[in-house]
Amino acid sequence: MVFAESGMLLGFFLPGDSLLFTAGFLASTGIFDITFLTIGCFVAAVAGDTGGYYIGRKFGKRLYARENSKLFKKEHLVQAQKFYEKHGGKTIILARFVPVIRAFAPVVAGMADMKYSTFISYNIIGGLLWAIGLTLTGYFLGSLIPNVDKYLLPIIGAIVLVSIVPGLIHIIKEKKKTS
Repeated sequence: MVFAESGMLLGFFLPGDSLLFTAGFLASTGIFDITFLTIGCFVAAVAGDTGGYYIGRKFGKRLYARENSKLFKKEHLVQAQKFYEKHGGKTIILARFVPVIRAFAPVVAGMADMKYSTFISYNIIGGLLWAIGLTLTGYFLGSLIPNVDKYLLPIIGAIVLVSIVPGLIHIIKEKKKTS
């Protein structure tokens, strides 16, 4: 699931943040081995983003040869390329924490011709912070708070809420601009 959500386009709807936290929480109860879990999640996250990058790299080149249409404009691709030259590293790291964006950022990085050496560096940092960070957070909270299982659903709800709030704020701001 972590692999599919991290840059494979099809996993944009998957609940990665809450999944990682819950898996870490379950590891604190002995259901999973925390070492195996964190390493596996990290590898899946980095591999998923890398796969997404190569999808964008392979199919992005074809888009440059395409004619403009209602759904596609070459200047948007050029804008994305300039954006990734300036902000690509931050984008790859921060996108890990934003549902939907997490699945598309590596694909766009590949389409925008972000250097692979730059991409993989930020991909690894983002993977460490997201996959290992959220999993360990669940693990340590599960270990520290007595009877934390009573609070699991509200904690997961809060994680989901925190994950979608930035997107909702952006949508509201965009609607106000167009009104």
